[in-house]
Amino acid sequence: MENLKLRGFICKNKESAGKGSWKDRLSGTGILIGISFFFYRSIWSLPFLIPIYFLYQREAQKDHMQECYRETAVQFKDAILAVSANQKAGYSVENSFKQSYEDMALLYGRESIICRELYAMVSGMENNRVLETMMYDFGKRSGVTEIMEFAQVFAAAKRNGGNLTEVIERSAAIIEEKIETEKEIQILISAKKLEQKIMNVVPFGILLYISVTSKGFFDVLYHNPIGVAVMTVCLTVYIWAVSLSKKIVNIEV
Repeated sequence: MENLKLRGFICKNKESAGKGSWKDRLSGTGILIGISFFFYRSIWSLPFLIPIYFLYQREAQKDHMQECYRETAVQFKDAILAVSANQKAGYSVENSFKQSYEDMALLYGRESIICRELYAMVSGMENNRVLETMMYDFGKRSGVTEIMEFAQVFAAAKRNGGNLTEVIERSAAIIEEKIETEKEIQILISAKKLEQKIMNVVPFGILLYISVTSKGFFDVLYHNPIGVAVMTVCLTVYIWAVSLSKKIVNIEV
C-alpha cells in the first residue's frame, strides 16, 4: 500500500504546484466554450460538457507527469555519470554521491529535483542512514523505472560485495543509452505529433469556414433534439479520434 501511495510522488507534487496549472485551466475553459459553440450553439450545454473539462485536465496532468519523469531520468543519469567519474578519481561510494551533489548543483541548480534528492541522501548519510535504502526510497517517490532498477542493482551489489565501480558505470551506460534512444524516437515522431495537433483543430476550422461562407447551413443541427443527438455522436467520435491519435504517437521505450 505504501508503494502505491509513494509511486510518482515527486512528479505529482511538482505538478500540483506547477506553474503550468493555470494555463491548463484556461485552455480547458477555452476548449469547453469552443465545443459548446461549434457543436451546440448554446450556453446551456456548458454544464453538460464539464466532464470533458475534467478529462482534459487529467490528460494534461498525465502529460506534465511524463515530462517530469523524463526530466528526472535525465538528471539522474547525469548524477550517476558524475558518481561513476568520482569513483574513478578515487572517491568512495558515499563521497562520490556527496561530490556529485556539487556537480549537479552547478549543472541544474540547487532547487532541481536531483539536487534536492542528493542533498537528502548526503544529510541521511551524515545521520548514519543506509545509502541504498535512501536510493530505493527515491526510486519509489520518483516513479521513474530507471531509478528503481538502479536502486535494486546497487543494493544487491553492495549487499553481496560486488564491484560497485563497475556496477555504477554499467548502469549509467544502460540508462544513458535508453534515454538517448527515447530522445531519438521523440525527434523522429515530432513531425507526426505536430500533424496530430493540427488535425485535432481541423474539424473546428472546417465548421467555422462553412459557417462563415454558408450562413444557416448548419442551423438544422442546432436547437432541436435530432440535431443535438447527431452533434453529440459527432462529438463522441471526435473525442475518441483525438484519444486514439494521442496513443498512436505516444511511444515509450
